[in-house]
Amino acid sequence: MALERCNYDRVMTIQMYSVFCLASPAQGDSSAPVPITCHTRGLDIRSETAYVLCPANCPIWQYSVIGNVVYASLSSVCGAAVHRGVITSTGGAVMVQKLAGQESYSGIYANGIQSQGLGKWSSSFSVAKASSRSLEAAARPVSTARPSTGKRPKKLLEKKSGNQDCKADIAFLIDGSYNIGQRRFNLQKNFVGKLAVMLGVGSEGPHVGVVQASEHPKIEFYLKNFTAAKDALFAIKEIGFRGGNSNTGKALKHTIQRFFSAENGVRKGIPKIIVVFIDGWPSDDIEEAGIVAREFGINVFIVSIAKPAPEELGMVQDVGFVDKAVCRSNGFFSYHIPTWFGTTKYVKPLIQKLCAHEQMLCSKTCYNSVNIAFLIDGSSSVGDSNFRLMLEFIGNVAKAFEITDIGSKIAVVQFTYDQRIEFSFTDYITKERVLAGVRGVRYMSGGTATGEAITYTARNVFGPVRNGPNKNFLVILTDGQSYDDVRGPAAAAHKAGITVFSIGVAWAPLDDLKDMASEPKDTHTFFSREFTGLEQIVPDVIRGICRDFLDSNQ
Repeated sequence: MALERCNYDRVMTIQMYSVFCLASPAQGDSSAPVPITCHTRGLDIRSETAYVLCPANCPIWQYSVIGNVVYASLSSVCGAAVHRGVITSTGGAVMVQKLAGQESYSGIYANGIQSQGLGKWSSSFSVAKASSRSLEAAARPVSTARPSTGKRPKKLLEKKSGNQDCKADIAFLIDGSYNIGQRRFNLQKNFVGKLAVMLGVGSEGPHVGVVQASEHPKIEFYLKNFTAAKDALFAIKEIGFRGGNSNTGKALKHTIQRFFSAENGVRKGIPKIIVVFIDGWPSDDIEEAGIVAREFGINVFIVSIAKPAPEELGMVQDVGFVDKAVCRSNGFFSYHIPTWFGTTKYVKPLIQKLCAHEQMLCSKTCYNSVNIAFLIDGSSSVGDSNFRLMLEFIGNVAKAFEITDIGSKIAVVQFTYDQRIEFSFTDYITKERVLAGVRGVRYMSGGTATGEAITYTARNVFGPVRNGPNKNFLVILTDGQSYDDVRGPAAAAHKAGITVFSIGVAWAPLDDLKDMASEPKDTHTFFSREFTGLEQIVPDVIRGICRDFLDSNQ
């Protein structure tokens, strides 16, 4: 068989993918199987029959198998062959026969693989063992080279990493109650599917999962299960209607306690979001669940559809349920859709909310929402060994914070009479790189001009992030008296919204330290006789940053 390039039409309403498709057997080569990958699907095969060679040792999780005996064309060919017993995990030759679509596909466990069920699909295939003549041919070396066409072949599209401008871990809590009914339930799934696709689900973008609220809540799939939009969309379409009371409060608590964990795919430093769909009104109390969500740092959005009519309000336990459940009752976390029909125009505005990580107030903690610049004395009186101890202090403080592109940021400036930005807030966006950057700082040696260094840092380090979402902190470390005034520059920094902690060692005068520190002076000023004492100050500085962060949010 010869491989040739082709495009196939849109599958499940999402992007077109360029793939290699299996063409009809070339004359004189009908006995040679064509090597395929673990991921090759029935959809990728163009000819009515094909003779393929599956690789060995494909991980079970890479197989997506739908059906039994007759498989939906979305299925992995090699996965179907293992499921059917045609081959084992060691791979082998398989005959593939394309078939018409089926009204339904049953899911069954066989040969170590649990296949999925599916409703109506447009095309199918079956698999069978190769004939003995074909098996003999399979044992011979197979050339996969293509004849030259004089054109450079295009590369296969790489797997999408997702929308990296939208970092979020999102649970869609859908309404599966009798209140919504089967028809509107399907429309709801269509809307959630559109959200998953337009969000740009991917390994480095948003991750999504689904929980169904009904008499008893059910987690349909977790964040870790699907990191491609097409796979998430397919899983959403497969969700069955459960019925019963909505019990939204119960389902919301279940999601908070069972869904968001590291083993289920939650990523550190990424906002956690629950989007709750309520058709009408909840059948139980959701206020307590909202409180629990806020305590767990989870941002709850309520998407309400078809609000209760005036004559129905008597059946609603609490007409203010939306404001009591959402992260903040400021209007940002609630969204109303008048009907399940014609919802496409509501997708983009909701996505814009879900991707606005700076607005995720319930995710914000002192550990993931601060900018900390360290202004360190590199004067001659410090000495190289003591300078290393200052760098250790910076590293130990930085370790406590969640440093990401959308989380906390660290910067380091060294000063003598001159100033040098060792790295700024935007240079390193992982904790590992920040710590490596700290270790790489080289001692300058020189005089001490602390006031000028404060002005320089406020302008050049904090200036670019002044209007950002994070709270700004400056930690000054010095071992002596400044040759210039520190009071004026420090007051200007305070006025610019920068909270200053001053840490003195050895001969640093207490008056200078207090002049630089923010109010109250006593809790923002630290002193140690020896550089080795900096280690004991680390937890006090971390607690002080968190205290000031919480006070600023009151």
